[in-house]
Amino acid sequence: MVRRLLREVKEFRKDSIITPLSMIGEVIMELLVPYLMASIIDDGIEAGDMSKILQVGGLMLVSAAMGLLFGLLGARFGARAATGFARNLREAMFNKIQTYSFANIDHFSTAGLVTRLTTDVTNIQNAYQMVLRMAMRAPFSLIIAMVMAFTINARIASIYLVAVVLLACVLSLIIRRATATFMQAFPKYDELNASVQENVSAIRVVKAFVREDEEISKFHRAADGIYKIFVKAEKNVIVNFPILQLTVDTCILLISWIGAKMIASSQLTTGELTSLLAYCMSILMNLMMLSMIFVMISMSMASMRRVYEVLEEVPDIANPQQPLMEVPDGSISFRNVSFSYHKEGGEPILRDINLEIAPGQTIGIMGGTGSSKTSLVNLISRLYDVKDGEVLVGGHNVKEYDLEVLRNQVAVVLQKNELFSGSILDNLRWGKQDATEEECRTACRIACADEFIENMPDGYLTHIEQGGTNVSGGQKQRLCIARALLKQPKILILDDSTSAVDTATDAKIRRAFREDLPKMTKLIIAQRISSVQDADKILVLDEGEIKGFGTHEELLETNEIYREVYESQTGGSRDFDETEVG
Repeated sequence: MVRRLLREVKEFRKDSIITPLSMIGEVIMELLVPYLMASIIDDGIEAGDMSKILQVGGLMLVSAAMGLLFGLLGARFGARAATGFARNLREAMFNKIQTYSFANIDHFSTAGLVTRLTTDVTNIQNAYQMVLRMAMRAPFSLIIAMVMAFTINARIASIYLVAVVLLACVLSLIIRRATATFMQAFPKYDELNASVQENVSAIRVVKAFVREDEEISKFHRAADGIYKIFVKAEKNVIVNFPILQLTVDTCILLISWIGAKMIASSQLTTGELTSLLAYCMSILMNLMMLSMIFVMISMSMASMRRVYEVLEEVPDIANPQQPLMEVPDGSISFRNVSFSYHKEGGEPILRDINLEIAPGQTIGIMGGTGSSKTSLVNLISRLYDVKDGEVLVGGHNVKEYDLEVLRNQVAVVLQKNELFSGSILDNLRWGKQDATEEECRTACRIACADEFIENMPDGYLTHIEQGGTNVSGGQKQRLCIARALLKQPKILILDDSTSAVDTATDAKIRRAFREDLPKMTKLIIAQRISSVQDADKILVLDEGEIKGFGTHEELLETNEIYREVYESQTGGSRDFDETEVG
């Protein structure tokens, strides 16, 4: 896992090498200072040798300056390496998500993916920077300080050794408990992000139903959950500091007591005692630093696993080795197709679908909620792969096509389409990047979007807010239809995409389709029979099976389900979902 993530360091490898080397240089310079201080006290001050004081003092200044330089280099290159690593991780995750099929996306919640791209990567970034700087600095400094202390006086340095072993045992227990608690926090972040995302995206619904207090309470519970977990973890971690302080104070007292006796018996000099006290502080503080590194790494391990899951998710749908790069026509064939969202052991939601659609035909698709209408059309553009059987477009299995080629020729206007922040033209050109304004106008005319666009103050340059919040549902649907038409596909799928459009405009759109797009195969999912009754053929689905396929007149005569729906709608009492069908 770690090796896979470190592949994203890429161009920041040099920075990642320079950083720990700089930290080693800083440690060496810092640990020279106590040694030189002992020399200044013993050979300079006590001997009254001013030249020795100046000479050694100059070396101390040079060491301090060099330590500062190495520290600055370590900070600069460490920051570059960590932030660059985080940038590459986010890009790798985002790029991988773009390769996901709908089935892959179903494995993750939207809030979970947002958390992984933000909070989890930030945790990894912080841990990586700490590892580069402190994970090398702390153990190296601890070892060198211990060696220097034993060089000066092994008897007193033994006090450090005992203190380090005891403190390491206590800190390891504290860290283990704190880490287990920190691991519980990350799923809570997903809950918090989900709460924020739902509230912001549905703020109009929240206000319409006066649910502000309930939403605030929901957010408070999610935030309070994270708060309680971190308080619990910090209670464990915070014990480090009083234990460390107690250890430091005890060591200082023992060293001072033993050192004073040794000075009195001429076994130790004043300068050496001063150095030993400095090394004592360095050793114990570096041990504390190591404990915090372990806590940070343990926290980041949960984030690493979550990021690794995204990077290692294998797309369910991939290009064949030698893909077809052209779709001959808009014909569609379903041959003994069964489909389930669960690959193993899942109950099929489409069963034994056999269907032949000729190029240029208009096919209406009707069925109650849960009859798998959307699932059926999603197989055509290979948003999902079939479980059994095969789907053919233009006479070839959809699995034989290059995915981009296929999806450019099968335009889908989904039930819930999104508009993006930018002008109307910017949104339309998602269908065709280099589309001229005239091409955009033509597409909007066919989709009956030109009527409201031309009444806007800025026309096609009108700014669309994120999600299309400043246009109505019907206007959004028409813009999405126009966007799909700009692709000039061989197959156009409208998945209940005129549900928010009034019946008169719906009729105008269908008429424009007949007159302007005669060669384009059109599949129209609808709840209103008026939206599909003039189609070449109408498909009736019920519980994932085909219950009827024919013209409006044929179905009225031969299909009881269709006839009941027609009678209920023309009677004005119920729609398709309200009709009991068998």
